[in-house]
Amino acid sequence: MKRTILSLMGAVALVVSAQQVAITKTTPLLQDGHEAAFYPTLNQTGDKLLYSDADAHGLKLLDLETNKVTTISNQNGAGYAPKWGEDGNVYFVTAQVNPENHLVYRSGLRFNLDSSTSQVLLEPQNGAVTIAAGTQGMAIKGEKRTFVSATHLGTSVYTQGSEIVISTGDKERRYSPVESHAGYLWASLSPGGDKVAFFAAGRGIVVIDLEGHIKAELGNYEMPCWYDNNYIVAQNASDDGYQFTSSQILLLKADGTFKHELTAKTSMTMQPTCGGGKIVFTTIDGHLTMLTLQITD
Repeated sequence: MKRTILSLMGAVALVVSAQQVAITKTTPLLQDGHEAAFYPTLNQTGDKLLYSDADAHGLKLLDLETNKVTTISNQNGAGYAPKWGEDGNVYFVTAQVNPENHLVYRSGLRFNLDSSTSQVLLEPQNGAVTIAAGTQGMAIKGEKRTFVSATHLGTSVYTQGSEIVISTGDKERRYSPVESHAGYLWASLSPGGDKVAFFAAGRGIVVIDLEGHIKAELGNYEMPCWYDNNYIVAQNASDDGYQFTSSQILLLKADGTFKHELTAKTSMTMQPTCGGGKIVFTTIDGHLTMLTLQITD
């Protein structure tokens, strides 16, 4: 796939509406023979990026200011849904198959950026392990044991089946605002801490308040991430049951009143992440690109 701005961006025009969107800068990342990169995850300030391979095997960190790449882990599963902690460190889960009983055991780890070392926070256990990023701390929740970095995590959100779990202070509440037998994914708290966006399988992106009330449904798109407190970036992909036939990156207003195409459907761009006013996404071939925008309301 040719990496030209034309193929990635398509014919991007300003939208004639109350909002206008302009792409102010397009930057290809990981040039000079680097491996294909998937599952990008920006930190809040937008100066560091996590990524993995197509199978979420291993986890690497790209410093966007120095272009230095650091290997965090070479283990299976490390690249699937790692999270940046409020302490600036990286929290991730690895998976290993026990050769004796052939069951999968997952561990929770923290990578300290200052020392460039990883620490096991949650010993291996069979069953699902989920990371919940709070505004004041982090939790790694397993079916048998759980790690918490602080007595009070502040506000945190995560999904469990067809439930959104929202914790504020000492209270944990569970909501199922829309029906989805296949479950919820990709829950995240807005930068202002007053809204939650998530994906409901078969339904699309839903935005709720902290009491579980629906504020908007944005369409059947995937992998929502908060660009700021009013806008969400998402993936719009289609397939034929075997492979992707199209994929693009969209900018959506969180109240459901506005949509703008950041890339063309033919660009096969996917897996967006946001941080520090930047957007990073990859392509089906694993080529990373970073965008900056100007939005005029």
